Amino acid sequence: MKIKVGLLYGGKSAEHQVSLQTALAVIKALDTNKFDIHPIYISEKGEWFRGPKLTEPAASPAALKFSQNGTAVSPVALNQDLFPAKADETNEQIDVVFPLLHGPNGEDGTVQGMLELLNLPYVGNGVLASAAGMDKVIMKNLFAQAGLEQANYVSYIKSEWKKAPEEAYDKVEQELGYPCFVKPANLGSSVGISKCKDRTSLEKAFAEAFNYDRKIIIEEGIIGREIEIGVIGNDEPICSVVGEVAPKKEFYDYKAKYEDGDTDMMIPAQVTEEEYELIKELAIKSFKAIDGSGLVRADFFLTEDGRALINEVNTMPGFTPYSMFPLLWKHTGVEYPELIGRLVELALERHEGKQQIKHTF
Repeated sequence: MKIKVGLLYGGKSAEHQVSLQTALAVIKALDTNKFDIHPIYISEKGEWFRGPKLTEPAASPAALKFSQNGTAVSPVALNQDLFPAKADETNEQIDVVFPLLHGPNGEDGTVQGMLELLNLPYVGNGVLASAAGMDKVIMKNLFAQAGLEQANYVSYIKSEWKKAPEEAYDKVEQELGYPCFVKPANLGSSVGISKCKDRTSLEKAFAEAFNYDRKIIIEEGIIGREIEIGVIGNDEPICSVVGEVAPKKEFYDYKAKYEDGDTDMMIPAQVTEEEYELIKELAIKSFKAIDGSGLVRADFFLTEDGRALINEVNTMPGFTPYSMFPLLWKHTGVEYPELIGRLVELALERHEGKQQIKHTF
């Protein structure tokens, strides 16, 4: 029997288009001898649409939008054991959901919580890890509690900044200095991120980041190589080889990641055995610090004196042709289809473990 995989993509966040590109790439990678592919598209308005079972890859991301020729469905219809289909509906029951959603309302624990309530297995991190991994401030607080070395940072919510913007800028300059990076706290894919070199650019960066979130984080600039590593697993996670990002621009921005590939990715990165072992150790420590499951991509700064500073973990890294995560595993010896299959297995494994937990006394 084939496993019926529901690919969940699109969404209301600013990363809607990234999600479509990720879905297209995953569809091409799934082994149709093992899996039936059931697309589930979430429009930018938040409407859910189930497309027909795919027997061949979609031609383009636009072909995965079913809002114009489909009927909106309720998310609860994904579990027909709990919510049986109507007589005129023919949608098959899905065995496991693969959320390919980036950013708020997808990667932040909201959808994961809904899938938990529906008692459906799903790929990737659970509610807590997803929420903590999405909020850069909470994530860094957890890293600090776990004793992971990282860049200095400060954070603000929009109302605090509006009451005293000059005080906010003064604090950044006093505690972090220049250059520094201003980021929305709850977004990914380098959306809304600015590198600041002076007060003028800092003021613009605050305003830009607050367009995307009510909370922002400002981090000191670190001189070091940008090293990334993939982690997969549940209770016993394992790591890939490491890769290095060398942007040709100021930093690894949205366009370089998803549009023009204007960056150099060196896989495997040239690191010593000691540096690799350190990064692996810290990656697994960061994975456990957020109570991760399924997968993360852990990003580090490697300094000239051999220190590895955790930057962040991405609980749902992209799977586009330019994405680091699948390339890391490819160079580790795990090809794309095998990687996707393993993530599905981990989802089913974790779900089975949860079913064995007693919920009554």
